[in-house]
Amino acid sequence: MDLILFLLLSAQDNPAPGLPRVLLIGDSISMGYEIPVRKLLEGKAEVHRIPANGGTSANGVFMAESWLGKEKWDVIHFNFGLHDLKRLDDGEPQVPLEAYKRYLRLFTERLKRTKATLIFATTTPVPEGKVSPPRQPADVVLYNEAAVKIMQAEGVSINDLFGFAQPRLANIQRPVNVHFIDEGSEQLGIQVANAILQSLTK
Repeated sequence: MDLILFLLLSAQDNPAPGLPRVLLIGDSISMGYEIPVRKLLEGKAEVHRIPANGGTSANGVFMAESWLGKEKWDVIHFNFGLHDLKRLDDGEPQVPLEAYKRYLRLFTERLKRTKATLIFATTTPVPEGKVSPPRQPADVVLYNEAAVKIMQAEGVSINDLFGFAQPRLANIQRPVNVHFIDEGSEQLGIQVANAILQSLTK
């Protein structure tokens, strides 16, 4: 294991007492920025992430109790979208937009019961081209618009990772791929860490 990665993980296994507890929930994009966020918040917050890819919003509703556990969380930073809008063999989204909105409301309602400060991250862009599995760039806009309206109604803060990533995709995202190069994940990590720090100072 890379020494820096080992030290970062060890620090989270033995966190300093009294630090705010942060939970990251999301798909493989959040897996990419997890370590940068841990590093940036070292000594400021105890950062955890769900143990697997979060998948769809429907999966989030199903897994919520397991992910939250019985610990107290001070901040929860979360996202669903890329797996929801993935196109299946019949050409339809894996989770249609109306179902996405319903699941997202249910999941958010459960998170609010934790009394943690909630931050929703908008779904990062799908690039033009034949990505695999199939996704359409326009769907990201539709799903994000729906999610933002829900979060505004629920009083949840929004971390606009889509708006951050979109103008710099050529430099931070893999070619014809929804995932990011290491530098891209690091830049997303800065945005996530800053959003968390701002919530902790309020």
